[in-house]
Amino acid sequence: MTIAMRPWRKSTWTVVVGVAGLVGLVWLAAGWGVVAPAAANGQESHARQGAVTVSRRDFVRGVRLSGTVEAIQSTTIAAPRLAGPNTQSLVITRLVRPGSTVQAGDLVVEFDRQQQLTNALDRRAELADLEQQILKREAQERAAAAKDDSEIKVAQSSESRAELEMIKNPMIAKIEAEKNINALEQAKATLKQLQTTYDLKRKAAEADIRMLSIRRDRAENAMKMAETNASRMAITAPIGGMVVLKTIWKSGQMAEVQEGEEVRGGVPVADIVNPNAMRVRARVNQADVNDLRLGQAATVGLDAYPELRFAGRITQISPLGVISTLSPKVRTFIVLLNVEGSHANLMPDLTASLDVELARQPRALVIPRDSVRRDGERAVVSVQRGSGFEERPVTLGDTNAHEVVVTSGLDEGAVIARNVQSRASR
Repeated sequence: MTIAMRPWRKSTWTVVVGVAGLVGLVWLAAGWGVVAPAAANGQESHARQGAVTVSRRDFVRGVRLSGTVEAIQSTTIAAPRLAGPNTQSLVITRLVRPGSTVQAGDLVVEFDRQQQLTNALDRRAELADLEQQILKREAQERAAAAKDDSEIKVAQSSESRAELEMIKNPMIAKIEAEKNINALEQAKATLKQLQTTYDLKRKAAEADIRMLSIRRDRAENAMKMAETNASRMAITAPIGGMVVLKTIWKSGQMAEVQEGEEVRGGVPVADIVNPNAMRVRARVNQADVNDLRLGQAATVGLDAYPELRFAGRITQISPLGVISTLSPKVRTFIVLLNVEGSHANLMPDLTASLDVELARQPRALVIPRDSVRRDGERAVVSVQRGSGFEERPVTLGDTNAHEVVVTSGLDEGAVIARNVQSRASR
């Protein structure tokens, strides 16, 4: 059985084409309804970003500085430098926790004092032994001096007897007279020898006692130094405030000191700062230092805590400049600014930014600097007029890094274009 295929009729093709055209029109209409408003909004947003409305507000001209926070009242606790030949490292046995608050007289750090106590006991024993040696030597010298005194008296008596025997010489035999003469000479020689050696013995004994006294004084000084070193092993806070531990080089890196570690004498261990009185130490370029004055107000910001802002005032400006490391022709000056108020995060060694207020004009007509175009000696701004912009000359006043004051030629509420230099270059 054969089925014959009937050809499409012309009316069927007309219906298919009509339906396809209708679907296409609906799709185009939907796409236009979405894209056209979006494009219009984008153009409007772009136009809004490229213009600004002129307004009156306080104009501030200032300078931006950078510095480091430090405490006005602070002290550094360092490992004690020991007196005497002992150069051993000190072991920390007790250390206050960082960030804690201490009062004047509270213990901050304590070092192992056992070695110093041992030295003090050894020197005390040596001192006692030397004092006994001195007493013994002095007793021996007194006994020797008494014996020598007795021998001198005996020699003097012998000399007196010999002189009496000399009276008999004219009446006795010549040989006996010679014996008396020899006896007298011998008695005089013995007395002279005893008198001469007596002074030498006293000087020798005095020298021996002096040597022992010097050794005793050395032992006494060593004992006192050891006792002083032992007493310096415990360091108390001279002022009240917050404890900030110092960092030292250990194990190839910088880290805070801890209990049980060894440090050398003179190494800083901790700082005690008064958190209620802080200041910022900043460096100022020689081009800006002439604009700064004592008492000028400034706003202090912390780089680590951008949300915190503090008020401050300049209290000191260094009269001498420091040579820059980049060029010997450039100088920088040190400026100290006291921070008003306190906060738990306002700590020493934080980097800070300072916005120093140099001048203020209340309710000034202020516009952005990029809205001004220089045409020779004239200043020109582009003011919106209808759907376009027209240039208008203005007179400018004071300027800062981002804004400028308009003294004439422009009204409050006017809309002006921004980035006029880049627009003109295009």
